[in-house]
Amino acid sequence: MDYDVAGKLREVKSNIPEGVTLVAVSKFHPNEYIEAAYAEGQRVFGESHEQELSKKYDTLPKDIQWHFIGHLQTNKVKYIAPYISMVDAVDSLKLLKEINKQAAKHDRVIDVLLELHIAQEATKYGLTIDDCRQLLDDGEWRNLNNVRICGLMMMASNTDDENLIRSEFMQAADFFDEVKAKYFADSAAFCQRSWGMSHDYKIAVECRSTMVRVGTTIFGPRVY
Repeated sequence: MDYDVAGKLREVKSNIPEGVTLVAVSKFHPNEYIEAAYAEGQRVFGESHEQELSKKYDTLPKDIQWHFIGHLQTNKVKYIAPYISMVDAVDSLKLLKEINKQAAKHDRVIDVLLELHIAQEATKYGLTIDDCRQLLDDGEWRNLNNVRICGLMMMASNTDDENLIRSEFMQAADFFDEVKAKYFADSAAFCQRSWGMSHDYKIAVECRSTMVRVGTTIFGPRVY
């Protein structure tokens, strides 16, 4: 292995305040890279392809917490439901209900984050703030006993404009406070503000992020 995963991981961790969870985004990286991070104490990893994730789950230590971080199609939920630790990007009630249904078959409660679409790119998935309010107001989620909504996730616009990135993160942080007060005041589990990736995680933690997703900075260029 010609890439210093352990050193890069230590560097990233040194930039993250205590209490912020690091999701090491390991998609398209081989097991040996994950094992190097694991040896440094990293236990939370992010993947976005169900087949790749299944192979890694089968062959890597079972105390790894796997996060599904990409857009998840409803027909793929059944494959990851037995073991997934968190689904980080729920962008519809339909997906939430499918995760609940598949989790129930395995007698599990699966943690999820609701994905917001605040960024300017049309290509990003996620609920608009109004759609998210509507989903929560409708209240059907309250009857889903095998999923647990633990917070919000979003990605900022892909730009060098730090002021824009910061404003989008703060918009998400303010909306989190609104949602927490209105719908989850009694839920200790609803505590995650998940924003920040390799290029903007340092800004994200200044904007109250509690969970960052960092891949290339730790593992280097992806091997497709």
